[in-house]
Amino acid sequence: MKIPPVKGTRDFYPPDMAVRNFIVDGWKKVSLRNGFEEYDGPIFEYLKMYQIKSGDEIVEQLFSLTDRGGRELALRPEITPTLARMVNQQINSLPKPIKWFSVPRLLRAERPQKGRLREFFQWNIDIIGIDQPLADAEIIFTTIDYLRDLGLTPQDVKAKISSRKLLAAVLKSYGISYEKLESLYVVLDKKTKLPAETFEQMLAEQVPNKDTLAKISSFMQINSIHELKGLMKDGSEELAAYKEIAKVLYTLKIMGVGDFCVYDPSIVRGLAYYTGIVFEVHDASSDLRAICGGGRYDNLLRDFGGPVISATGMGMGDCVLEILIKEKGLLDKQVPKRHIEYFVISLGIDEQADEEVYRIIARLRSMGHSANFSYKTAGLSKQLKEASAQNAKECIIIGDEFKDNKLVIKNMATGEQKLVNYDEFLSGLESG
Repeated sequence: MKIPPVKGTRDFYPPDMAVRNFIVDGWKKVSLRNGFEEYDGPIFEYLKMYQIKSGDEIVEQLFSLTDRGGRELALRPEITPTLARMVNQQINSLPKPIKWFSVPRLLRAERPQKGRLREFFQWNIDIIGIDQPLADAEIIFTTIDYLRDLGLTPQDVKAKISSRKLLAAVLKSYGISYEKLESLYVVLDKKTKLPAETFEQMLAEQVPNKDTLAKISSFMQINSIHELKGLMKDGSEELAAYKEIAKVLYTLKIMGVGDFCVYDPSIVRGLAYYTGIVFEVHDASSDLRAICGGGRYDNLLRDFGGPVISATGMGMGDCVLEILIKEKGLLDKQVPKRHIEYFVISLGIDEQADEEVYRIIARLRSMGHSANFSYKTAGLSKQLKEASAQNAKECIIIGDEFKDNKLVIKNMATGEQKLVNYDEFLSGLESG
């Protein structure tokens, strides 16, 4: 009986592994060049950590267990609580700002669908300790820096940027109480995810006053930062929040990625812990789920028993990203194909020549070169075919010439062959 993988998980055969490594290596490269340091944490944590961040309802969305000591644990569905815990443990000794990134394997007990699996990889970048719009802009810039590296353009993806602080100030100016904000955020976050009639009905249930409802609906239709400015009153809470998001968008323009960015009030982000700038990156046609999302969360470390300290970050999963770059034709031509530098071939002239294959292979590998050979006894053409299948750069052929301490070196790209001295060839590799 063949046993398939668990629903919502993936087997990574070598070609799939090449894609995974391409994505993860790209995340790491861009993180490092933008000044982030890598961290990681345990694959499981105390269940209460996720309840602190997301409430009791999170229990239904993760894989939890009770260990032999009676401790309630959970396989990590995200890494931000681990980040908060780790930073709090060494908050006084860590140099500020804290610019960290991680590429954890995460698990969520939810219904698998296009772009969403139960097990996936996620790129996380965070800046802790900087209470300035520049930190939010840098998180967004680093995100776009990676997407731009893949070959995606402003015609392919858009970073939709909004502000929870601005939305809260505007809603309060419309008479919405502070206690009502969280439940209203959940509904507003569904604006682009539901049919218009369904969304309007849900919003009307939250806001029964028709005048207030009309004001909120009108505000949610604004898609220009310039139009937004005209609504701000001098000295108001809304104006201060507007200046923050305007600064973020201006900074991103200065950094050369303004064409990727738009103001979009429908970006609310459902999680309660966001406190300021929030954003999501979507494919321009909006056919897929969000490629990534993030924002400012200034209270999370405090909620985990630490001090009040500014923080902003982003998370990008590999599933939607892979679908997008495949659809754009950007994957196959960029994922490195399997290749080796040398394939050593014996023509079987005698037992010593066959043994020499192992000696040469071991020596090449010990010098840091990738090298392989055929396990099968076969003629030259079949071994060359095997070398070609492994994208070998050159073949080292041990034939009759070996009796005179000579090797044949075949360039697999050009087909050119040359006869070289055995010792001089290896000495050249060592000196090179």
